[in-house]
Amino acid sequence: MLNLFGVAFAAPSGAITVTRPVGFQITDVGSLIAGAIGAAFLVSGIIVFGFLVWGGIQWITSGGDKANVEAARNRISSALVGMAIIAAAYAVIRLVEFFFGITVLEGITLPTGY
Repeated sequence: MLNLFGVAFAAPSGAITVTRPVGFQITDVGSLIAGAIGAAFLVSGIIVFGFLVWGGIQWITSGGDKANVEAARNRISSALVGMAIIAAAYAVIRLVEFFFGITVLEGITLPTGY
């Protein structure tokens, strides 16, 4: 028979201390937001590059078909518009930093390997 009400073997009760991992640099909400903004810029740049490459390959492989060339042209122009939006967002953040005397994007570095 299945024993559903058996003895529970658990760790002894007491205080649990959680230590900060080595190299953990988020000390406040501002650094968390700065890291998220930096990551968003990085991811959006990679996506723009991917769309540019995808549009270029689509253009090359279109074989002269007007519909495929138009689709590739639209994809490339959309990627360029996205890049302009990313640049404008970066400029707006820098202007906010300048006028309000805060730092949002300072200290953002790309992740490095070992």
